[in-house]
Amino acid sequence: MFRSRAPWIDDALRRLARGVSRRRRAVIAVWLALLAGSAWFSLHQTDFLTGGGWEVPGSASIKVSQLLDSFPGVTPPTFTFFVTGASAQAVQERLRAVEQTVRTDSRLHAGSPIVLLRNGRAVFLPVSYQGATSNSIDMATKLRHALVQTSPTVQTRVLGEPAVWSNFQQVSKAQLARGEAVGFPLILVILLAAFGTVVAAVAPLALGFAAVLLSGAVIYWLSQAFEISVYVTNMASMIGIGVAVDYSLFIVSRFRGELHRGETVDDALARALSTSGKAVVFSGATVAISLAGLFAIDVRGIRSLAIGAIIVVCIAVLAATTLLPALLAWMGGRVERLRLPLPWSTGEESGGRFWTTWATTVMRRPVAFLVGGTCFMLVLASPLLTMQTFNRGLNELPPGSEVRAATERAMALAGAGFASPVHVITTARPHGLRARLAAIPGVLSVTAPVRSDDGAHWLVDARIDAQAESTPARAIVHRIEAVAGPRALVGGSTVFDMDVEHAIFGGIWKMLLFILGASYLVLLLLLRSVVLPLKAVLVNLLSVGAAYGVLVAVFQWGWFDWTGYASPGYVDTIVPALVLAVTFGLSMDYEVFLLSRIRERWLAHGDNERAVSEGLVRSARTITSAAAVMVAVFASFSAAGSPALKELGVGLAVAILLDATLVRLVIVPSAMRLLGSWNWWFPGVPRRIAPQAGAARH
Repeated sequence: MFRSRAPWIDDALRRLARGVSRRRRAVIAVWLALLAGSAWFSLHQTDFLTGGGWEVPGSASIKVSQLLDSFPGVTPPTFTFFVTGASAQAVQERLRAVEQTVRTDSRLHAGSPIVLLRNGRAVFLPVSYQGATSNSIDMATKLRHALVQTSPTVQTRVLGEPAVWSNFQQVSKAQLARGEAVGFPLILVILLAAFGTVVAAVAPLALGFAAVLLSGAVIYWLSQAFEISVYVTNMASMIGIGVAVDYSLFIVSRFRGELHRGETVDDALARALSTSGKAVVFSGATVAISLAGLFAIDVRGIRSLAIGAIIVVCIAVLAATTLLPALLAWMGGRVERLRLPLPWSTGEESGGRFWTTWATTVMRRPVAFLVGGTCFMLVLASPLLTMQTFNRGLNELPPGSEVRAATERAMALAGAGFASPVHVITTARPHGLRARLAAIPGVLSVTAPVRSDDGAHWLVDARIDAQAESTPARAIVHRIEAVAGPRALVGGSTVFDMDVEHAIFGGIWKMLLFILGASYLVLLLLLRSVVLPLKAVLVNLLSVGAAYGVLVAVFQWGWFDWTGYASPGYVDTIVPALVLAVTFGLSMDYEVFLLSRIRERWLAHGDNERAVSEGLVRSARTITSAAAVMVAVFASFSAAGSPALKELGVGLAVAILLDATLVRLVIVPSAMRLLGSWNWWFPGVPRRIAPQAGAARH
């Protein structure tokens, strides 16, 4: 009879389970204290978040932005007050009130009003801000509260990027609340269907709530130390709920299965934590490593999103290995209470006739299933070759929101590029440059050249007739660059958008290499196989590619516009990198759980085909339930979120749905069936410790 020597992590987790069980009241009390102390900070986690952090170090747009301060009389406005009224007199009176308020803060400097309509009923007031960039959103919020006004005679709005993100902070809170309000009930329904008992279903939900609440408090404190993107709250909540519920679902399922076999509560908990708990630890490590790959992109906004997501994943793993075992030890056999009268079995080990038949069918026709599944995924992935991305902050706001509605009205009056001139800075005297720029199609007007204080540079601004973040604007900028020559620096909002895109897509290949290599090493340590980790990273690429393809089809090609949804015609710039990191990490949850169960059976009897079949049958129900939870969470946040979050949610929901069904239940088992004993090839492992027939445990 064969008994494999337990790795140190198995022993450590078994000891942890017994220690937590003995001190369960103390562990629960510590967690309750942490959650109580975190509540206020979590509710205020958006207070210090920023819409900035997207600057690319050393890029042309940053160089131009830094040089602008050296030109006398040229101070690009941080805010633009947009005042419209029934009469010119009402507008002028309101302008004087706005200017008086601006003068009360020494960091604000108002420029000359710009009359948009000849009758004077619409006016811009540009205002520059000399404070720290990280505080500009707070200033925008202050100005909006003080000066935004709508009356029968006059209307005042604050425009500009800080105002956009100030408005988005409010919108984001509402979106987060709606996403959680829809997501948690959906998760509860799925867990009730999976477990069949109310008590067992509530434990994972409590864990998800705890992970999100505590991570919100950590984000609050981190946002006081450095710049964190306003997107982090929804992303962390979305990922945190999903992974926390998934991890607890794995452990609770195994715990119940051990109880059904007659184990004591302590032994069942120790067994659950040393098996499924180990899978959770390695899954969490893989997710964190995948998210850490985002640091390969030299954009602080992307890196701050990675930090937020890594934090919530680590907290989820910590809660799953401490709080959850304490709750299970406290509940004991009561975990089976309040059973629902469901028409199907909910025992963890009972795969049921369907999964047994499915596994047998896949084992009989592995080539057909492998080829068919792989081809289907490749067809779904094919649209990614035409992906087009943009970074439009204004479009993150709902159409009727305060700042977006006012900005669109201003564009209608002053032109789409009214607030986004293209800056051209050159060291050579600009003889004829103004005339050459004015002759470019799409350029509405060009300012007279301005010389810098030190006399080393000249500045010319070109106002274009296209929205800054658009294909026409990029085409105009390329024409401007060609006319300005190689010695000139070209900057502005359009160039900034292009620089961010180049930085993200230029760093994705580094990010991908890091994720592939690190994930391979983690799985190598867990599975003690050379081939299985390689197969895992390859099939994960299929999930990512399919998600990209669906994103292009839905949001760029508009294949679902017939439902009433208006697709933007592009994919948000930050989404592909986030989908890659998150999908690759979360896909490993199911890979690790499935392969861990298969490896257990292989260690028990050494028959590869039988091990694959048994592992698939014993894990299929849990994997599909966990995937249903993830898809429900992502769909909830997608429905309630901004366009970028909607794209991220759809991409992740599609990726997880395909990964947990087509990939894990078709492609992986059929590939393992064909690989045979090569699945377990691990050079240097002595033959005497290889598995033999006769299991220590069946």
